[in-house]
Amino acid sequence: FCLGLAQALQGEPAVWALAADTDGIDGSEDNAGAFVCPDTLARAGAAGLRIDDHLARNDAWGFFAGLDDLLVTGPTHTNVNDFRVLLVL
Repeated sequence: FCLGLAQALQGEPAVWALAADTDGIDGSEDNAGAFVCPDTLARAGAAGLRIDDHLARNDAWGFFAGLDDLLVTGPTHTNVNDFRVLLVL
């Protein structure tokens, strides 16, 4: 979700997003989710991270870990639902 959103937003200056799983882990990884910020693509470019490559490999973890934009909460032992939020100013 966050990879596709970051690509679609193309650095839109007034939009932030968070996607997270309420159980505190996302599949087999240690993160609950990730953040998308207006400068996500700019920081990725500066770090040598190509969003198209990560999308092609289904590697959101590698992309957002490289930006330090993973949400890591640890297991919550509660699996209510997936959570998505957009803040548009």
